[in-house]
Amino acid sequence: MATPRVMARTLSVFFLFGGVTGSLVALGAGSAGYGREVLAGLSLCAVLAAAVAHRWGLRWRRNVFHLPLAGGGGLILAAVSVSPDPASAVVCAAIMSFVIIDVYFFFSFLVASTHLAVWLPAVTAALLAHGTVSWGTTLALDVIMIALGVVTRELVVRASGASRDPLTDLRNRRGLDDALRELMVTVPRTGERLSAALLDLDNFKTINDTQGHDAGDAVLREVADVWRRALPPSAVLARHGGDEFALLLPGVPGPAALELVRRLCALHPDIRLSCGVAEYVVGDSAAQLMRRADQALYAAKAAGRGRCELDGGEVSDLARDLAVALTHGDVAVHFQPILQVATDDVVGVEALARWTHPERGPVSPSEFVAVAEQHGLITALGEHVLRQTCTQLAALHAATGRRLRVGVNVSGIELSDPTYPDRVRAVFADTGWPAEEVVLEVTESLLDAESATSVATLHALRDLGLKVAIDDFGTGYSSLSRLDTLPIDVLKVDHSFIAAITTSPRRTQMLRSIVALAGALGMDVVAEGVETPEQDLLLRSVGCTFEQGWLHGRPMPVAELQATLERRDGELTRATG
Repeated sequence: MATPRVMARTLSVFFLFGGVTGSLVALGAGSAGYGREVLAGLSLCAVLAAAVAHRWGLRWRRNVFHLPLAGGGGLILAAVSVSPDPASAVVCAAIMSFVIIDVYFFFSFLVASTHLAVWLPAVTAALLAHGTVSWGTTLALDVIMIALGVVTRELVVRASGASRDPLTDLRNRRGLDDALRELMVTVPRTGERLSAALLDLDNFKTINDTQGHDAGDAVLREVADVWRRALPPSAVLARHGGDEFALLLPGVPGPAALELVRRLCALHPDIRLSCGVAEYVVGDSAAQLMRRADQALYAAKAAGRGRCELDGGEVSDLARDLAVALTHGDVAVHFQPILQVATDDVVGVEALARWTHPERGPVSPSEFVAVAEQHGLITALGEHVLRQTCTQLAALHAATGRRLRVGVNVSGIELSDPTYPDRVRAVFADTGWPAEEVVLEVTESLLDAESATSVATLHALRDLGLKVAIDDFGTGYSSLSRLDTLPIDVLKVDHSFIAAITTSPRRTQMLRSIVALAGALGMDVVAEGVETPEQDLLLRSVGCTFEQGWLHGRPMPVAELQATLERRDGELTRATG
């Protein structure tokens, strides 16, 4: 079916030619009188209708086009009735073919056939009521109009096939581009809101690889069917390619679009989807709008997948405050000790960003890191934390002689930046901190096995001397195949896994297996979230390499860390003395 822009243009052209045809019939009618004047007036109405459709038709929704088509049919029937002679009546009745072509071009087959069922008997009755047109001529005209409808519908079906995805029966990329192009013409003129969304099925490749392509196709059809039924009629849903869908939401602002896609994603409890949403702003081109939606999708993936993010068209107050805090150096770094089990000595720390808002007080890292990722501040935040970490630990080393290995969290957005290794190298050069004493901690979910850029970045960083740790290992994203495909030196077992080891024999055995596997692969294991002596004792018994948690120290500023180290050294000296 046609887009509103094409519908408006087609309708205006047919009204114009219908008016011109009626005017010519009036001029060439065989006899003068009332009929010719009325026919000329009806023709003028058709021309005016053409002007209205051309000027305002772009703003009409699809259903509105039923009204001008009904008005056109009424004008034609009136023209047939007042035609001064049989030839004029037949010509006026033939103009009804314009209406038949329009309805089969504009609407579904069922709706178009309903129009045909109304107008064909009406024009037949009008011709027969004229009294001078034979049954044969009338039926011949009916056959012509039916044929035009059938051919038009066939051409529409064939043309639309080039713009539809055969698997899901949604629009394909070409169909989406056509719809977006139409909207980008109408939206600036009407001032209507418009949002675009890109959706990606997480780990879709795994479904194809483990369950087969038929299972993957079934998932794509399920998502298409569910969303098609749940979306408003004005929405445009398309399969953008592979496992990615695109959505256009005319009349829907960005925040409302975000809530809508979140509700729809929740309809698939067994399918994880990441989604990026962007709202049209004045001056956007179609490419810019979709690029911002793609950036929001990337932010959703980088934040852990299974999320829906809104492009930061308007920077939030918290983002502005975070940008100011980064400029003034108000984001602090705290350090949590990491204990080497074999020696009972603190040999490392994890660097953790901390921000105290001047009005709100302490802000959760999960909140301000998400804001940084959404509003393009994550690069500045990551570099600030790394630089502060290296500077403070270099000063600690100068004061105490202790050189601690430090774990630093890195965002998936940073890893996808090819310039990230150069920026890291510059920080080491400026601070004098050795790369060999830094462990980059990467949440496994941030590393897409298909992301060549991220994996290449990790290899480049390891070439500098850094180590790589997989953080939160043991959560839902864990995959043994990743231990082979990713450059990994350390496994950090998630605190939620450690919390149950003293109450679950099976969890204990799994932990023992993880430690053994890591040892066989030449990897160290860090147990996170160690809070009780019982957990510590069990971790020692299974051969865990390192421990981290409140039992050994909470995150603290570098001055407090120095005091803690000195106190532990003193206690150790007294114990051995």
